[in-house]
Amino acid sequence: MAGFATSRPASIALAAFLTFLNLFAFLFAVGAELRRSTGKVVPDEYDDRSYCLYDTDASTVYGVAAFFVLLLAQVLVTGVTRCLCLGPALSSRGCTVTAFVLSWLTFLTAEACLVGGSTRNAYHTKYLGYYMEHDLVSCASLRKGVFAAAAAMMLINLVASLVYYWSYSKAANGGFVKHKNEVGTGMTDYGLDKGGSGP
Repeated sequence: MAGFATSRPASIALAAFLTFLNLFAFLFAVGAELRRSTGKVVPDEYDDRSYCLYDTDASTVYGVAAFFVLLLAQVLVTGVTRCLCLGPALSSRGCTVTAFVLSWLTFLTAEACLVGGSTRNAYHTKYLGYYMEHDLVSCASLRKGVFAAAAAMMLINLVASLVYYWSYSKAANGGFVKHKNEVGTGMTDYGLDKGGSGP
């Protein structure tokens, strides 16, 4: 993992792949927002009951797809950076920790919006009354902005994840080089001391 973090081409490839996944999920979320189910009250041709006729369930499919694509992106960046827990000491890297926290907050918020929006969009109003009495006056539908909020969180998550990964890689590289220099300096000093103390 350390070799992967210190490889510049690998870092660029990962950043490009993360960007692709987040933008792919973003497009799904936008599609879900634009294809929200809408219903209209229509009479049943077989009796006097009324029901809601919905046009499409595409929004639910898009929302679920965006959920899993965004989850894949988050798992990837978490796995590569070892969740900030098993890597080099980064407690002094305020930028890294801040980006890490922001990445997870935006991820959880976006996923919650996607789950809630997909579930609500899949709900269809059942028979509620008689058509002639106009007991059923409206059909349940997902309010505007839920999937749009998820899409906005995805963009923030993308920026935070890229900053987090870049900061983590920079800290890992710096820590590794510093460690090597310290070891080399210590060996040099030991050799000089040893030579100085000899006869």
